[in-house]
Amino acid sequence: MNKRLERARHATVTVIIGALLGVFAGALPVEANDRLAMHSSFPANMVSEGKSTTPIGYAQFCEEYPRDCGGGNERGGKVALTEANFAQLKAINAEVNQRIKPMTDLDHYGVAERWTYAEDGYGDCEEYVLVKRRELIALGWPAETLLITVVRDRENEGHAVLTVVTDRGDLVLDNQGSDIVLWHETGYRFVKRQAQGNPDRWVSLGDVMAPLTVGQY
Repeated sequence: MNKRLERARHATVTVIIGALLGVFAGALPVEANDRLAMHSSFPANMVSEGKSTTPIGYAQFCEEYPRDCGGGNERGGKVALTEANFAQLKAINAEVNQRIKPMTDLDHYGVAERWTYAEDGYGDCEEYVLVKRRELIALGWPAETLLITVVRDRENEGHAVLTVVTDRGDLVLDNQGSDIVLWHETGYRFVKRQAQGNPDRWVSLGDVMAPLTVGQY
């Protein structure tokens, strides 16, 4: 666990949103096109494979924060990615990664799994995802394009990331790094995520071996 915590600490960056908006404003169109060309064997957007179970942590989160659950629309949809809104994604991802310090739910709350907003500045992977999603929605991003996603990471452990459904492909915001990449560039095995038409429902992404707990940091 110490190695994982140390890796997460190194992944944070010391920047503020305003600076990032300037640095990354022109980063996306060529970058995304090159990636899609290099990985043409993969679909740009993930394909769901039917219904899945709702993570217990998310169900408990919705009891605590009912106004932050549901939403979206039955049509789903994709964000048209631009230089400006890609810069916004980069800024939010990096700033939240810096702001929240990694701590397991067991160390933090004395329970194996709890999803919340890390109001005290500490949390594991779900807290990073929830805060990023809330802040992007507040900036006007459609809720149905910001999907909490459960994966197995490179160490085959449960982990949560935020996937953003765009016309350039599904992008991943991750507390394990400040770069935003296409889903198939992560090296993760994707298990399930929120359904676009109804974020309170979850759909399978192909890996049926769901982890018992979503993440340890």
